[in-house]
Amino acid sequence: MNKTSKIYIAGHSGLVGSAIVRRLQFEGYSNLITCASKDLDLQRQADVEAFLKENKPEYVFLAAAKVGGIIANNTLPAEFIYNNLIIQTNVIHSSYLFGVKKLLFLGSSCIYPRNCPQPMKEEYLLTGELEPTNEPYAVAKIAGIRTCQSYNRQYGTNFISVMPINLYGPNDNFDLDSSHVLPALIRKFHDARTDSGKRPVVLWGTGSPYREFLHVDDLADACVFLMERFSGNDIVNIGTGVDISIKDLAETVRKVVGYDGDVVWDATKPDGTHKKQLDVSKFKGMGWSAKVGLEEGIKMTYEWHRKNENK
Repeated sequence: MNKTSKIYIAGHSGLVGSAIVRRLQFEGYSNLITCASKDLDLQRQADVEAFLKENKPEYVFLAAAKVGGIIANNTLPAEFIYNNLIIQTNVIHSSYLFGVKKLLFLGSSCIYPRNCPQPMKEEYLLTGELEPTNEPYAVAKIAGIRTCQSYNRQYGTNFISVMPINLYGPNDNFDLDSSHVLPALIRKFHDARTDSGKRPVVLWGTGSPYREFLHVDDLADACVFLMERFSGNDIVNIGTGVDISIKDLAETVRKVVGYDGDVVWDATKPDGTHKKQLDVSKFKGMGWSAKVGLEEGIKMTYEWHRKNENK
């Protein structure tokens, strides 16, 4: 890419897409293409084809997706598999049709098997059964990987796939019915702290599972790094390589938010996979590593939430 390349960011208003836009602007890229969902429905093939034909981007960051936590995945499995399959297929196919030089597809660490050896290496893909609580979403993301690889083999395209670990940061979703664990913790502790009665915070599961978290600004930096320097059919893990128990994560969020009430763990609720940590040695070998520490990132995210919660 050069600074005047036409770059389309699909999903530019979401957590990942907005971070990619910020990163590209910070690095001086001046010809960015975005389009709001009300003006372009990525689930409509003809509309996507018309948009790419008219705008002719040279590079595409495919960050558009339907995402959510355990509750959303359990209650809306059809939407998670259908929406993601059709959005990514439309964008990938249209990118091929209209000569996009390079596309970066955002996958997810949930593509790896439920009982995957830890830390999870890229070659562990499709070596075991998926975690049932988010299987439809994972199947869609695996299909996206295979779509990119298949187009590369048949048509000679340059479509790459990256697998980030759990993400958080500004523009995250803090809705308790559909959010992921970290923004949900921030929301729960914040709401309880601002309640004069200091009601107890009830958290799902036992707190024993381990998760790894990556600030979305680090992900955006990684995506631009890979778009500029990496090509090939191999998938690339993006993460910090460091995990934390959900219980310790909750304590960190509690401290950042300033909540001093009681915490109750509801063990009748699912924990999900016991441990999810990425092997990021391949990416570190390319010379990249995360910069935002977890507590620092939580403080930044909480400040963003406080400033934007009523907007």
